[in-house]
Amino acid sequence: MLKRDDLKKRLSAILGAEHVHDSNEMKLAYSYDATPNYQALPDVIVSPGNMEEIQAIVQLCNETGTPIVPRGSGTNLSAGTCPSEGGIVLLFNRMTEIIELDADNLTATVQPGVTTETFIRYVEEQGFFYPPDPGSMRISTIGGNISENSGGLRGLKYGVTRDYVMGLKVIMPNGECVVTGGKCVKDVAGYDLTRLMVGSEGTLGVIGEATLKLLPPPESKQTLMAVYNDIEAAAQTVSEIIAAKIIPATMEFLDQPTIEVVEDYAGVGLPTDAAAILLIEQDGPSEMVQRDLQVIQRICQAQQAIDVERAKNEEHAEKLLTARRVALSACARKKPTTILEDATVPRSKVAAMVQAINGIARKYEVQICTFGHAGDGNLHPTILTDARDLEEMKRVEQAFAEIFQKAIEFGGTITGEHGVGMMKAPYLKWKAGSSGLNVMQSIKRALDPKNIMNPGKIFQSNPDGEMIAE
Repeated sequence: MLKRDDLKKRLSAILGAEHVHDSNEMKLAYSYDATPNYQALPDVIVSPGNMEEIQAIVQLCNETGTPIVPRGSGTNLSAGTCPSEGGIVLLFNRMTEIIELDADNLTATVQPGVTTETFIRYVEEQGFFYPPDPGSMRISTIGGNISENSGGLRGLKYGVTRDYVMGLKVIMPNGECVVTGGKCVKDVAGYDLTRLMVGSEGTLGVIGEATLKLLPPPESKQTLMAVYNDIEAAAQTVSEIIAAKIIPATMEFLDQPTIEVVEDYAGVGLPTDAAAILLIEQDGPSEMVQRDLQVIQRICQAQQAIDVERAKNEEHAEKLLTARRVALSACARKKPTTILEDATVPRSKVAAMVQAINGIARKYEVQICTFGHAGDGNLHPTILTDARDLEEMKRVEQAFAEIFQKAIEFGGTITGEHGVGMMKAPYLKWKAGSSGLNVMQSIKRALDPKNIMNPGKIFQSNPDGEMIAE
């Protein structure tokens, strides 16, 4: 790796000095993401303006063995954008163009720095619908969503980011640009490189452009809130609704500690004495929505809901769903350190997983707020703690390890949408097994033999930065 001054000089020749930064303030600002307790200083921060500049940067990194960390808005929750081995942090704040909206083919082509909400609002104004809506959508970027295969509140009915990425332009670790997929609905020409890149967490290449699938907008939508005095009854309701062959657009779960902190933060009128609430939204043709909500309401009442309330209007519905979106921000106000996870289980195991989380909280004497996308089994157990309390942090680590273990026992996984990053690398073998992990590492070594692309993520590294072989 070049000395920093030499690296900066060569990067400045590519980008212009105004787009290359190495001040202490800038390095500190990009030394961490939204994951507690992970921080490492980069050497240089750069902002390319086009694909050619990305290629030149990656070629330089490949030539000199310099680590490169592609970064969106830094909302990552698994330390996936922490520059753990120094090197270059690559920003996309100059690549924010919506290049094309192709109404005939129901696609849009965008640069990676476009924020999710900006894109969603743009296509809605044009009469289309882009479903992926991660909780961080106001500031997260499309490139970051693709790198992490982000989910969201609408994942139950509409799927996740992966389901809407039709094609990519990716700068590979050797600096070559590879074009994957395109606008064709059907394409089985060779390996599915698009799917390989989605969710690869910046470890296989740099996404420079994406072609995304759009949908016609739903005709109507309605939201209801079901209130419970028993948390297991709320979780069982989720299974009963799915068993009734109804797939809501959104089915979100909040337990009592979460309700309390959210109401204190947002003041949207949630019942703070309830053990749990479900926020359910259905969309589609008006008659179908009405029919589904009637069935859902009956199921909620049969599962001991003490109150089932439909949103009075669109504004009320938005307030209810906003309550779910701000859950992490609300929790973060209560303790100095907030650690949010996303253990995921099959939908039929949601009730059992909620019970297990509650038992683990009691066992390790930690405060856990549980909320999440209950309809697709993606729960977010969130521990409110203080990183300065080393004894409690040991119990926090033990609690999360047991939560991940329990999720796998139930046929689930260690992460549904946050990625592996650094935080969950020690647990990946639990899910993938030795053979699966070896296949993943083989792909990484084949495409990135110098290990310059976001090193230290997904796979554990030894002190010299090499992947630990299984």
